[in-house]
Formats: sequence, structure tokens, C-alpha cells
Amino acid sequence: MRVMAARSGARLLGSGYIALAASLWSLAGILQRQLHMSVPSQLAGRAVFAVMAVFVLVAFAERGHVIRAFYAIGRPGLAIAVLMAVSSGSFITALSETTVANVMIVQAFVPLVTALLGLVAGEAVRRRTWAAMGIAVAGFAVMAGAPTRPGLAGLAFSLIAMVTYSATIVVARSKADVSMAPATCLSQVLVCAFFAPFAHVTQMGGTNLGYLALLGIVQMGMGLFFLSLGARLVPAADVALISQLENVLGPLWVWLAGIEHPPVPTIVGGVIVIGAVALQITQGSGSFVEPQPAPEEGA
Repeated sequence: MRVMAARSGARLLGSGYIALAASLWSLAGILQRQLHMSVPSQLAGRAVFAVMAVFVLVAFAERGHVIRAFYAIGRPGLAIAVLMAVSSGSFITALSETTVANVMIVQAFVPLVTALLGLVAGEAVRRRTWAAMGIAVAGFAVMAGAPTRPGLAGLAFSLIAMVTYSATIVVARSKADVSMAPATCLSQVLVCAFFAPFAHVTQMGGTNLGYLALLGIVQMGMGLFFLSLGARLVPAADVALISQLENVLGPLWVWLAGIEHPPVPTIVGGVIVIGAVALQITQGSGSFVEPQPAPEEGA
């Protein structure tokens, strides 16, 4: 009973971390719409603030043993850093090429892709999780008929962001005993190193600097940090499904701000996705089939 209670508590805590991360990520669209600068400048500037934010969090969590924390991530951490870098860079680029709603529709396939990758890694998904994912995809299918179709560049970068994010979840789950927060920091170092040569420092002053700080510290840094915590406590498919809140809240914020005006099908589809996420969070037995204990000798 104590083991079951501990698992239930860990799952609830992990679900809360992922929901919080999704809420922070959902600010990307509305904050990015406030920037008046090139895409490389956006990515490099946001990455600088994200590195500072996550580095401080790593130092606090590891009680100052920063070098040891980065060394401990090993090859899985390096893989996550690369995947996160590609995902975050592609996501912002996609937002620059198409509407927030279009980008979020593509992200709806994260649960399905994550579950498929999880199957390859040996995780068996419960029927209820498949049902919840089906509901979520159906919700976004309703939304897909409403926005304008994305261009080739917007669609391509959205797909890259979706696939690499799914892979990040699966790898982080497979190494739940290792803190992946340093990998989060390293991922933004990679983004900054790649895009800094193409950025324009003169574009990063005034209000642009403030929005870059919000994107880097709050939306990216804190969001990825809470993902690294939550992905260690819940199955990969749960992470992918709960994080769908980002895809619902993202278009909502730009709509409330009067920047974009999603039609009724987009709103209806969002409500359906919220229902799917609620179904997943409230199920008490977990999403994956737990391995059965071996029978005792003599039984």
C-alpha cells in the first residue's frame, strides 16, 4: 500500500510539474508576437536568458556542485540537450512562419509520436491512455479545419519541433534516475552558439530586451526545468498528453490579446483537448502497464 501511495503521489507531483511547464510554454506565441527582430536574434537572445535562468536553478538544486551535475548527465543528457535545442529552435522559427494555432495543431501529434517511440523503448500503453490521446487528436482535428493552412516552412519546422520534443520525453523518461536539468541549460547554450553569429545585437534593446528576458527566463528556462522534473516521475505518454495544455492555452492568449482571432472550431477543439488532459490526469492507476511481480518461491 505504501508503494502504491508513493507512486500515486509521485505521479500527481509529476503531472503538476508538466502542467506548469505547459502553461509557461503557452506564453511563447504572445511574447514572440511582441518582438520586432530577426529570427536568429530572437533565438540567440532568448537562449542567453534561458541559460542564465536554468544555470541558477541547477546550482541551487545541486547545492553548488554544478560541474558534477553537468558531468552526471552522461550521453543521455547530451542527447536530450541536442533534441531540446533543435525542438526549441524549430518551434520559434515555426511561430515566425505561421499562426500560433497552426503550430499548435501540429504539436497535437506529440502524444501519438511519443507513445510510438515509447513502445520501441519497451513501454506498454494502457487502453485508457490511447483513448485519451485519441480524444486529444480528435479535438485538434476539429481545430485543423479552422485556421489558414500553414506554408511549407511553417509546417516543416512545426513537424521538426514536434518529433524532437517527443524524442526528448522518451529519452528523459528512460533515464529517470539522472537529473536532466543541466541538459536543459546545455541545450540553450547550443542554440545560442548556433544562432549568435547571425543575430543583430542592435535589435535587442528597448522593449525587445524585456520580452526576450520573459521568453528566456520564464517561458523557456522555467518551462524546460519543470519538464525535466516531471518527465522523471510520470510515463512518457502522460507527459506528452498533459503538455497538450500548451497547445490549447497558446492560441487562447493571442486571442485574448486581440492579436489573432481563432474561429469557433478552434475553440471547440481546445475544449475537447482539455477534456482529454483532465481524463489522463484524474486516472489513478497510471497510464502504463506496471510489470507484475515475480511469484515467490514455493508459492
